[in-house]
Amino acid sequence: MASPSLSSIPLLLLLLIPTITADPDALQDFCVADTKSSTTFFNGLPCLNPNEVTGKHFTTSVLSTPTNTSNIFGVGTTFASTDSLPGINTLGISISRADVGVGGIVPPHSHARANEIAFVLQGKLLGGFVDSSNRFFNQTVNTGDVIVFPKGTIHFFQNLGESPASLIAAFNSQNPGVAVTPFVSFRSNPAIPPAILAKAFQISEEDVGKIRKGLGGS
Repeated sequence: MASPSLSSIPLLLLLLIPTITADPDALQDFCVADTKSSTTFFNGLPCLNPNEVTGKHFTTSVLSTPTNTSNIFGVGTTFASTDSLPGINTLGISISRADVGVGGIVPPHSHARANEIAFVLQGKLLGGFVDSSNRFFNQTVNTGDVIVFPKGTIHFFQNLGESPASLIAAFNSQNPGVAVTPFVSFRSNPAIPPAILAKAFQISEEDVGKIRKGLGGS
């Protein structure tokens, strides 16, 4: 068979992108997570025997209860992971809930493996993200509104109202990952050298120490 011409290679790469960037497709009807197995590392979790699977593996109520917002950011989150919803294993989806107290924020963060779509359950929020050209997109969203954040972008929410707000967020990965910008920068383990952070953020090393302490570090 003849090899593809150089001109066709970009087209072939474009056709491969959806396969490369998405969670792998399941090769059976379902692969309910065996959350008690720890003998082998999988990209995901090993499957329960289908004969042991019941309807309870495909449902959860963990998002029905508001979360505690008593922290420095005024936000609480719950993630429906394979621990509480083992039926999502290998399906390439997940879902979470965030509750934002008055004056609170979902701090700037990113998901390396997933796009996010969020539905506002209640309240008035400012949602925004920054793209790779440093362009800032933002929009005020209210009860019933939906907002989307592209994969890998740093994004946030701020409660603009006078009452608590809450939202449900869905992802096109069972494990989207989350990198909270303040913690990634100032609470890594081991710590990024203060001189690096001072130069990067144009602050003093003393300020680096203060920020770390303010975020609960030492």
